[in-house]
Amino acid sequence: MSIILSDAGLHSHLLPLTFTRPVGQLRPGILRLSEGWYVRTGLSVGYRTEGYLSKAFPLPQYASPNFEVNGALFPSDELVGAVLDLKPGQVLVKDGKPLAYCSESEGGPQPMDWDSVPGYAAQIQFTAEVISFDRPWHLFQHCGKAIEQDIALLTEGRRSQRLSALNTVVGDPNRIFLEEGAVVEACILNTNGGPIYIGKDAEVMEGCIIRGPFALGDHSQLKMGAKIYGPTAVGPECRVGGEVNNCVISGFSNKGHDGFLGNSVLGEWCNLGADTNGSNLKNTYGEVKAWSYSENAQVDTGLQFCGLIMGDHSKSGINTMFNTGTVVGVCANVFGSGFPPKHIRSFAWGGADGFVDHDIERALNTAKRVMERRKIPFTQLDEDVLRHICTIAKG
Repeated sequence: MSIILSDAGLHSHLLPLTFTRPVGQLRPGILRLSEGWYVRTGLSVGYRTEGYLSKAFPLPQYASPNFEVNGALFPSDELVGAVLDLKPGQVLVKDGKPLAYCSESEGGPQPMDWDSVPGYAAQIQFTAEVISFDRPWHLFQHCGKAIEQDIALLTEGRRSQRLSALNTVVGDPNRIFLEEGAVVEACILNTNGGPIYIGKDAEVMEGCIIRGPFALGDHSQLKMGAKIYGPTAVGPECRVGGEVNNCVISGFSNKGHDGFLGNSVLGEWCNLGADTNGSNLKNTYGEVKAWSYSENAQVDTGLQFCGLIMGDHSKSGINTMFNTGTVVGVCANVFGSGFPPKHIRSFAWGGADGFVDHDIERALNTAKRVMERRKIPFTQLDEDVLRHICTIAKG
């Protein structure tokens, strides 16, 4: 048996975050969605995704039965249990929409349309809550629940490393979990709003103030005096400082200096220069609009607070300002005074005064240097994916 996380009808709605990965590779909390499925089931996990991503993120080897699952769903204990209970030919349904399907054939399940239930399938109703990441801003909207469920999963039956007495705890200290090698000294930790998780060999420097729910990934670092408002999830190998409020920083990305980031999502390998600031609230207090790649237009988010959505490998220079609801593609380099446009395409180079094409070879060399600095190889598959995205961006 295996789990297939399907992007069908979902992938374009989650751009720019999914330019470089399937939907199931998104990280709303401590774990990627796919990792959550694996940890909870022990089954191999594969992806039904866009053609140009399929070599890097392949389908699993088929062994009947297989479970095809909407890749945008958070793998809660209730959902995972219901999926594993499916028999061949059954589809799990909530509010008239399919969530998962169990294959009858040795060849594996066929691609599902996640907007309608196939007539040939027997319906099994799912009554528990479903957390679905259908738009980029849903990651920061639902990251609090993801953090809490990931912490419960990863720490069950385990004991936290000892928290230094030099810290001040507001709330229940039992809601703080430190993995092996985590260092937290002379900080204020408030668990009244949710738990706090510090990953393996991560460091929280002196003077940091953290309100849960909060998760800091393995080998990541909070710089001195950082102010973190939960729910916020920081992935592995990140450097974070300044003021951060309700954000998802996916992994291997830096916001290491002063500046405000709120209600935002950063992809991997991003870097925000010193004093980069992102607006998350309009002066009119009105609903924020953000760019939708699937609709090729600005769309209503339904949110009063929505900041920056940035794809992988994008960068900002010092003192960059991002307007409310700005969406930045992959490998963009944004700098200069003034507010740049609210939609910045992939492989753009410039700022408020205009953009030119970012040279693909320079962009690839930068990506290679950045990844090798963290001892992550820049593979031919990585290069092929970025070249494909560049081709799309330049029309």
